Amino acid sequence: MIFWILEWLKYEGAVKVPAVFLYTSTRMILAALTSLLLSIFLGPRFIHGLYVLKMGQPIRMEDCPLLGQLHEKKKDTPTMGGILILSSMLVALLLWMDLTQPFTWILLATTLVLGCVGGWDDYLKLKYKNPKGMSARTKLIFQFGLGACVAAYLLIPAFSVAAPQIKFAGATLTLQEYASLLFVPFFKEPFHLTWPLVPALLTMFVVSGSSNAVNLTDGLDGLAAGCLILVAATLSLVGFVMNHHDLASYLNIPYVEGSGEIAIYLCAFMGACLGFLWYNGHPAQVFMGDIGSLTLGGILGVAAVLLNRQILLGLVGGIFVAEALSVILQVGSYKLRNKKRIFLCAPLHHHFEYKGWPETKVVIRFWIVGLLLALIGIGSLKFQ
Repeated sequence: MIFWILEWLKYEGAVKVPAVFLYTSTRMILAALTSLLLSIFLGPRFIHGLYVLKMGQPIRMEDCPLLGQLHEKKKDTPTMGGILILSSMLVALLLWMDLTQPFTWILLATTLVLGCVGGWDDYLKLKYKNPKGMSARTKLIFQFGLGACVAAYLLIPAFSVAAPQIKFAGATLTLQEYASLLFVPFFKEPFHLTWPLVPALLTMFVVSGSSNAVNLTDGLDGLAAGCLILVAATLSLVGFVMNHHDLASYLNIPYVEGSGEIAIYLCAFMGACLGFLWYNGHPAQVFMGDIGSLTLGGILGVAAVLLNRQILLGLVGGIFVAEALSVILQVGSYKLRNKKRIFLCAPLHHHFEYKGWPETKVVIRFWIVGLLLALIGIGSLKFQ
């Protein structure tokens, strides 16, 4: 909104607007500061409100007795803190992003749709004391549906409203041609996906997979929030570079008009998560809940698809991938190997808790690995 007002004032010539406030880099900083300060200063009242509403996190003692004992102190800690994160991000979006850009509206729709799904899931868990909440099938339907809508925008010309200008390797690409390329870290030339169904299925898989992987990672104080910040920082840097023709050409990556708006929203994402981490660090005063984890993971997935960096997301989000794989392998082993387990407990972070690692040690070491993966991902832009 502020960006739109500044653009209007500049066009009308009524007020001399400093050009610095229209730069993408400036708006990235302001978006991050806005969401950070909002989440920190609104946090105490918000957490108090959750206590009043008795939004306490239940602990499943019967399913995992040892895990229940380890996390017994977390009982009745308020959940649904993701509302604070998403609200801060949306305020930053309305203030600092260009509301005429299609990427802005796609990210806004992603936040609202997955926020409703995650919020309803949390509501069912709290109201009916049901640890499963919404069925996995129902969540997948919404996640795949969102992914299908994003794929339709990218791949079907009739849905490509206000398609951005895209340039790569000296040629101008249509949105459909751009979406049919697959960029792999450390490889200079992209792979061409000639069958349109492949990028569509890949989009749906990335959006749903990212959303659920972050949801599985959200099990220890500060773990998911810290890892999300690292992944968002990497993707925001990619979006910033892709928004500048000279930088994109120098690094041999596509120039995508409007990709700076993705970078701005990811900076708001980082600021909100950092502010939330103020209260979510051990011992946590609030948990983000499914409304936070499902939505934030989905936003990363959609951002990676729009930037055409799906494989990079898998690299820098290696912690999320490992957590999801640990659950898949554990369930598969239990069903196919006569109830034999690979890990002491899944997801992976609980396995290390069972081995006797303190919760803070698990979180910090996962952060360190996440930082290493983020640095490798950033380095892949140059080393290709």
